[in-house]
Amino acid sequence: MKYMILMLGLWLPGTLAAQTKTQDQAAVEKQVEAIINSWNRHDYSDMPTYATEDCDWVNIVGMWWHNRQEVEYAHEVFHKGMFRDVTLKLDSVKTRVITPDVILARVYKTIGAYKSPSGTVYPKAQNLLMLLYVKKNGKWLLTAGQNVVVNEAAQKSNPVNKLRR
Repeated sequence: MKYMILMLGLWLPGTLAAQTKTQDQAAVEKQVEAIINSWNRHDYSDMPTYATEDCDWVNIVGMWWHNRQEVEYAHEVFHKGMFRDVTLKLDSVKTRVITPDVILARVYKTIGAYKSPSGTVYPKAQNLLMLLYVKKNGKWLLTAGQNVVVNEAAQKSNPVNKLRR
């Protein structure tokens, strides 16, 4: 019995530590919230507070914007049009520390229905963002992002699902 208690005592603190977010991970999650807030305000003028000047972004249809000026401008243009009344809901954020100065955030969010410039109507859907953050001068800033639609039908055919059982 003493042996089991000893083993539990050695195992439990490591398990709890592994589940605890670091201050850096919490700071990155706040920066993710800033992006969601910019979207929901339809105003990206605060982007310098959460993105590097050289950040790049690949949007949901493969448009690649190569710096913060392009990312901010493109979002502003789309928010004057097809996303004018569309909101995002942050579903979850999972972070992974790559190095002390690099964190990857995987963000699930739900986007409301919208109509594209070509007239295609897209229903409310879940999207996945992969956001790469770097620590500069003590602050976590977005340096790269990519957005994809989560295709529910395709998810059922994901071969990795068998590994996760």
